[in-house]
Amino acid sequence: MQLGGGCASGTLFTVGGGNARMLVTLLFFICGSLIATHHVDWWFALPSFPAVSIVKSFGVLPALVLSLALFALIAVVTVRLEKRRHGQLEPGVQSEHQGLRRFLRGPWPLVWGAIGLALLNYATLALAGRPWGITSAFALWGAKVASGLGVDVASWAFWQMPGNAKALAAPVWEDITSVMDIGIVLGALLAAGLAGRFAPSLNIPARSLIAAVIGGLMLGYGSRLAYGCNIGAYFSGIASGSLHGWVWLVAAFIGNSVGVRLRPFFFAGERPQVALSGC
Repeated sequence: MQLGGGCASGTLFTVGGGNARMLVTLLFFICGSLIATHHVDWWFALPSFPAVSIVKSFGVLPALVLSLALFALIAVVTVRLEKRRHGQLEPGVQSEHQGLRRFLRGPWPLVWGAIGLALLNYATLALAGRPWGITSAFALWGAKVASGLGVDVASWAFWQMPGNAKALAAPVWEDITSVMDIGIVLGALLAAGLAGRFAPSLNIPARSLIAAVIGGLMLGYGSRLAYGCNIGAYFSGIASGSLHGWVWLVAAFIGNSVGVRLRPFFFAGERPQVALSGC
């Protein structure tokens, strides 16, 4: 994420917003996802722990209280560390617009965004029968292109799983995740246009371009092994009561800590977009 410039949703909305560099990240995100589908049978054959649901283990209310308590603890620790290092918290993003104009032209207050995410995740669950996800569509797009080029991806173990085989055989517009991903891009395009911020630039420094390639490949490969990115693995994972969402959070924090230290080499003299801002 730190090298690529965002997670799956962040990549999509920055592409829609006119960021040409993120097109490179998206392309290699798709490539990494496709490569991972060729290898997943090896990964999934490794020893593993059984699935753990804190909802099934503790019940709905205790699981909800436990999750909220953990989030509260993270917030308290984060605020204290931020104040200790910088003396105060960074002020929230302000807007010159109010009311409906702010809704249309942004930026939204954080509470609006949080409520919007919760409602849309619920709508996704009701319509698709599963929590919100992003990255499975990238693997599908890559497989469709590879298949069109003559690669027998249908023989791979990943694409022989019933759900994946059905998605590979059907048109892209029948895949719910693909339609939602395209919607994210179009929504970001509309938002950038309304805010007057759509200004694509092809002036991409070489190191930044290399970072996009490396980051995109790692994002694609890792998201298939982790069953998603910030949305599918973390946001929807925790929302559905899966312990794996919390494990992902710890691993992602460690990975981002390493990525932040690599950024100065790839983005020397630049001010790249913070990788988690769109996720």
